[in-house]
Parts: sequence; C-alpha cells; structure tokens
Amino acid sequence: MASFPLPTTVGHLSKNPSPPSAASFSSSTSTTTTSNSQFFLNQKRSHAKKFLSCRAAKDSADKEALSDGKFDRRDILVGLGAGLYGTTAVSGAAFAAPIDVTKCGEATTLPTGVTKIDCCPPPNPDIIDFTFPSKTQPLRIRPPAHTLDAKYVAKFKKAMQLMRDLPSDDPHSFAQQAAIHCAYCDSSYQMVGFPNKKIDVHFSWLFFPFHRWYLYFYEKILGKLIDDPTFGLPFWNWDSPAGAPIPSIFADTSSPLYDVLRDASHQPPLMADLNYSSSVASLTGDELIKSNNTVMYNQMVSSAKTPELFFGKPYRAGDDQIKGQGAIENIPHTQIHIWTGDPNQPNGEDMGRFYSAGRDPIFYSHHANVDRMWNIWKTLPGKNRKDFTDTDYLDSAFLFYDENKQLVRVKVRDCLDTKKLGYDYKEVPLPWLKSRPVRKAKKASKGGAGSANAAEAPTPIEDASTAFPKVLDKIIKVNVPRPKKSRTQEEKEDEEEILEIDGIEYDGDEYIKFDVYINDEDEVQSGPANAEFAGAFSNVPFKVSKKVKTNLSLGITELLEDLGADDDEGLVVAIVPRTGTGKVTIGSVKIKISS
Repeated sequence: MASFPLPTTVGHLSKNPSPPSAASFSSSTSTTTTSNSQFFLNQKRSHAKKFLSCRAAKDSADKEALSDGKFDRRDILVGLGAGLYGTTAVSGAAFAAPIDVTKCGEATTLPTGVTKIDCCPPPNPDIIDFTFPSKTQPLRIRPPAHTLDAKYVAKFKKAMQLMRDLPSDDPHSFAQQAAIHCAYCDSSYQMVGFPNKKIDVHFSWLFFPFHRWYLYFYEKILGKLIDDPTFGLPFWNWDSPAGAPIPSIFADTSSPLYDVLRDASHQPPLMADLNYSSSVASLTGDELIKSNNTVMYNQMVSSAKTPELFFGKPYRAGDDQIKGQGAIENIPHTQIHIWTGDPNQPNGEDMGRFYSAGRDPIFYSHHANVDRMWNIWKTLPGKNRKDFTDTDYLDSAFLFYDENKQLVRVKVRDCLDTKKLGYDYKEVPLPWLKSRPVRKAKKASKGGAGSANAAEAPTPIEDASTAFPKVLDKIIKVNVPRPKKSRTQEEKEDEEEILEIDGIEYDGDEYIKFDVYINDEDEVQSGPANAEFAGAFSNVPFKVSKKVKTNLSLGITELLEDLGADDDEGLVVAIVPRTGTGKVTIGSVKIKISS
C-alpha cells in the first residue's frame, strides 16, 4: 500500500470570514504602533470565495474511511504550504498528517484578546510540481547579516519596500508572506478525517523542512522583485558573538526592514541571550559569550546526535498537535523569538507569537540561521547525523507561491540538499564548536549536603518512580535509574542514552521555561556553561482549547562522560523552573537507550 503523507482531500471551501477591521486584525497591539505594524493593521484582504466540486470526504462515511486510511480511487490534494488547490489520483493510501487546505478559516490558536484574523492565502486552481533550478545558475550565497556592504543593503531594502508596496492580496506581498506563518502555525487548517484536530508545523519533524521551503520562496520572490536571481537572504548569525546582536540593518527606524514591535531594551549592541528567560536576568559580557557558546555546543553537538533529537518527533495522522520539539527548535530558536518580541505588547508581538512573527522582517533572517544549523549538523562527527529516511517524512508535501506567482507543490525529500535548491551559506567561524562545557568545581557545603548556602536546606531527592506527576512550583530533584551502565564506545556510537521528561503539561498561552541539570551538587545556580546542564524546555506561546501536553528528549551520552558518571546506576536529575513557575506539570522522568 502506498504511503502519502500530508495530503489534502478536495472539499468545499469554507466561507472565509469578512475581512477584519484594523482593530480586530490585531486588537492586542498598542495604538502607538507605526511602520510595519500599522501596515498590517491597515490591510484588508479580498479572497475570492468559491466552491470546489469534490469526490472525497463528502460525508461522514467518507470521513470514517479517511480516518482509517482506506480510500477508493479519488482525487485528493497534496500540500501544506501557502496555497490551496491541486489534485492527484490515489488508490489506497495510509496518510501521515493530512491537511484539508480547502477548509482554511480563522486562525484558532490566537492569544487572548486577538480575534478574527484571516491568514488564508488567495485561492488558485492551478498547481505544478516543483522542479530543481538549472545547475548552470550560480548558487545564491546567504551572507551573515552583520557583514553586509552598502550595495547589498540597498538591494535588500529595495526588495523589501517593493514587497511592502504590493496589494495585500498579491501572493508576493509582505502581508501574504507574513500570513503564511500565521496560517500554518496557528491552526487555520483541519486534519483530514480528524475534524477536531488542527495542524501546526512546529513541535515535530515538520519544523525544519517547512521553514526551509518557506524561506526558499520568500528569497526567490525578493530576487524577482529587484530582477536579481542571485540575491541571497542574509542570516542572523546569533550563534557567533559578533553576529549575536540584532543586525544594524534591522535597527534603522527609517528602513522597510524595521519593525517597531521589538524589545526596546534588546537593541544593538546588546547580544542576544540564547538561554534567555524573561524572568531571569541575562548574563553580560564574557559570561554571556561563554553561555551562548555552550548552549550551541549542547544543542548542536552533545544532546542532538540522532535525527529525532535534532529534528523533533514524527507527526502522523490522528496525532495530537504537540509531539515534541527538536533541539534547535526548542533552544535557541524559541529564545530568539521571545528575546526579540516586544514585552510591552499584551502577547509579546511581533516575534513573540507565531501569528505575528512573520510581520517582522528579522523573522526570515532568524530562520535562515535556523536553516543553516540543519546544514551544519549533518557535517558534525557521528554516524547517526542523517536526515530521516521514513517515507512519511520524505513524501510530506507543501504548497507555496513561487517567484512567478505559480502555485507549486514541493516535497520534503527535495529540500534535503540546499545546493540542489540553488543556495548555500557563507562559511563563517563556529566558536561554539570548541566550547564543550566542563564539570563544575565542587564547593564545600556550609548548610548540609547539596545546599547552596547556610540559610537554605537542600532540595530533597525523590524517587522518580513515585514522585510524579508533580507541579513545577520549585526545584524538583529525582533519582532516575539507568537502563544500562558502563557502555562501550561502540555501543555509545550506535545508540544514544536519552533523558526523557514526559507529560509536560501547561496552558499554551503561557511562556514556560525550565532548565534541566544532572548530578549537580549546589542547587543548580550556575547555568549552561557547566557540564551538569543537560538542556532546557521552552515554548513560543499560542492559545489552545485544552492543556498542551508534550515531552522533552535530551541526549546525555557525552554529558555522562564529562561528569564521570558512566558507571553510575542512576542519576540525580534536577528540573529548575525559570519562567512560568507553578504553571507546568511534569508527568514522569526516565532514561532510555535509543538508536
């Protein structure tokens, strides 16, 4: 039986709501917003309303067949991207995460106070399959944004201004480009056969490929607008101390690259904090550089040695929306979103929320660096640093408008090699690659074993098998047994030891962050610069009708070597709330061995 991930049945197009007023389009933004924000507030969209004839999912019986993965030969849609319609014939199929893109309506995971946003793209009945660009065309090289010369900056500004000036219903307009992220990250679309389930491209293996294709067409459109097919989108080089501040091209208030809805206290030359928590003061100077470098080492090298750890959990038909983030999506991707967004807005707009993130031009350069991490990760040592080979992943499909306003169907399998797509990244130093953290020096205890100071009692260590579920309203320390100790080097290369924190449950509208430490002896007050730091959990908030329930997976094989804990029967795991204390519940903590 053939497997067709992420298809869409052809059905009647749900009636789009009336175009929102300026107030309802973003009722959470302040009345003082100007520039880019005012641009979006003033836009009205004129989507055509039409019905499509259908032969699939016409009634409840069809829906049952869809949910069972059983199909007669009938036309279906395949796609997830910024477009709507296209058909292909299928005989018998099992689907990964099918999306009914004919039923695009209001975004449904908007923050409190933000209502009636129509993020749906203009309809188009014509669709073509993606073909690779000619090999005779020179590679588009994406440069670090903080190194651009005046000529490049002028081209970039011109392209962005032209994009902003287009009518809002033009597929190339900045309004439409921003709306792509809103539609597919704020649950505008239903899952075929599961009408109560909505689709989100985050928190799973869809995160990297969706955003790669998204940027691919965004970059091509910018190049088309200035008649320069060699134009490469600059990346925000936040993994390097020199590139960590917001690049100056985005800080010019007179530029079309500027967005007023950013944190005024995080402007250049301040460096981004890659382990940022809104309730904990950021480090500065050399301490911040060291922290950032070790965060990158941890997320790219030591804790993400398998595809699932790096890309995220598989996402298939019938699955709940929140599966499990990969290392980079979790941190520092989320930290950059939260650090950049304006905390004076009710929901941290623009970058601080999925529905509004695409309205800030820096979003695309941020994600260009995220995309760059995918390329780099596959070049690092380790036999398991490979793309998924699961056909449900490789055949997952998206739809985007290309630079010629043609609706194009793309597949994940076609975006694994950026050079085949016609672009690459300028090579720059990777200071974090040699920033392996070291074990923290033991301190003499003054107030009892494991206490931070004489005034505090040590956090009690509980048994992980009986401690949960537990509200994370203070530090939790548990003793977790290991399934196997004293593994050989060959075993370590073949299989990764993974710390699993399951049943992480919270209100999606809340920003949650907690850090995780292993065998830390002084109440884990240090940070990611030390080997005891195993990783962290964080989220870009989005509102859902019920509690979010997800998990966190951290590779710990190398960490245990650094701690000299290879022969330990069990580990002391500490979970430290940073933001959202008391607003998250932990279901269980365990250790497993996984290839």
